[in-house]
Amino acid sequence: MRSPRSAWRVAPALLLLALAGPVCAGDANITSEQVQAAVAATKADPLLGGTRIERKLHWKETPDEQESPKPGGPPVAWLLNLARWLSESGRVLMWLLGAAAVAMVLVLLRRWVLVRADGLRGRPIALPSHVRDLDIRPESLPDDIARAARALWLRGEQRACLSLLYRGALSRLVHGHAVPIRAASTEGECVRLAADVLPPESIGFVERLVQAWLLSVYGARAPEPAGVLALCDEFDTRLPPRAATPAVAG
Repeated sequence: MRSPRSAWRVAPALLLLALAGPVCAGDANITSEQVQAAVAATKADPLLGGTRIERKLHWKETPDEQESPKPGGPPVAWLLNLARWLSESGRVLMWLLGAAAVAMVLVLLRRWVLVRADGLRGRPIALPSHVRDLDIRPESLPDDIARAARALWLRGEQRACLSLLYRGALSRLVHGHAVPIRAASTEGECVRLAADVLPPESIGFVERLVQAWLLSVYGARAPEPAGVLALCDEFDTRLPPRAATPAVAG
């Protein structure tokens, strides 16, 4: 293989031959033997004739290096598969979460419809015997709740007095006025449920009674004696007993 460097060495000789051409053109006695001799002399010159072999060192790549992609090349197949799997998994997860949310809404809606349907059809609803840990069964209460509560307060049993008034109020709301109080209902929920059934003056009484009860239970201090005695005096007026709707005993 002739290198570029050899070509540059031959170039001067070719240039001389080109320049000598016109001069020699007038000499018609130049023979082919003379031309061949000139060519042979040119080939014999170590600086002009022949070929030159150059050897270069190259780093030989291993089979693993030959198969591995070069930096900047296309991503490997496993990376594409991972991205595709993540995309499909995310789509499936979104569908599952959506299905779970729809199922939860349907369950809550079914419970709400069943509760409302029972009330609209007039079907008997099981009434609670306790609200949290308070027994509200009519048979567990004295016949004259207001008088018994006043006696407890005058004896210094303030917590027992307020407990009796609150239990009696819940019992009359559930059994006498058909307020849909449940076993897990809180004090605030009982007031809100009673507001849909009772007149405003009775609602005010229930609110004052619940506030006195919460002050004693959670505030750890007794309300004003005059306010408690007023609750005892108004109990039968604001929450009169009425015939209970036939119901299944809880």
